Amino acid sequence: MKTKDLAYIALFAAIMAVLGLLPPVPVPGIPVPITAQTLGVMLAGSVLGARRGGLALLVFLAVVAVGLPVLSGGRGGLAVFVGPSAGFLYSWPIAAFVIGLLTELFWRRYNLAWALVANLIGGVLVIYAIGIPFLSLFGDVPLSTAFTGSMAFVPGDLVKAVAASLVAVAVHKAYPVIELPARRATAG
Repeated sequence: MKTKDLAYIALFAAIMAVLGLLPPVPVPGIPVPITAQTLGVMLAGSVLGARRGGLALLVFLAVVAVGLPVLSGGRGGLAVFVGPSAGFLYSWPIAAFVIGLLTELFWRRYNLAWALVANLIGGVLVIYAIGIPFLSLFGDVPLSTAFTGSMAFVPGDLVKAVAASLVAVAVHKAYPVIELPARRATAG
């Protein structure tokens, strides 16, 4: 791994921490707040690509695990990995990887529409598919209640997906961080 890759990974882990400074918005009926940090997940995947985006979120979660209060609301430590929001945390590296993978697949024809597809699939569907069952399990609420309560997040997540897509397309045009291997860059 190049020094540049390590710098990008550290930068996006730091961006996640900065997004954690924004106060969480409580959602009635479920014990998981709305935070700005899913925007960071989307940005990491769509700007860094699959491998570096996923690693940035793993580094961030390692920082959380050692106890630094970098999650929204000043939370950190091992307890958050068995709380109601644990599944959402577990989903972040996977979501960034999926977003990055889709971004890399669309790279030659990358535009706002493809960026939005990648962010909606990885940044919304993947996160919800992992987070909601864990919310049900660790929050001790029925799966249907966890699903219904999580729908309060959808409008905000759609706005975050659009914002991340706009940023990703601008970065793609001005300073593409993702470097596809020559074999893949010439194919397609």
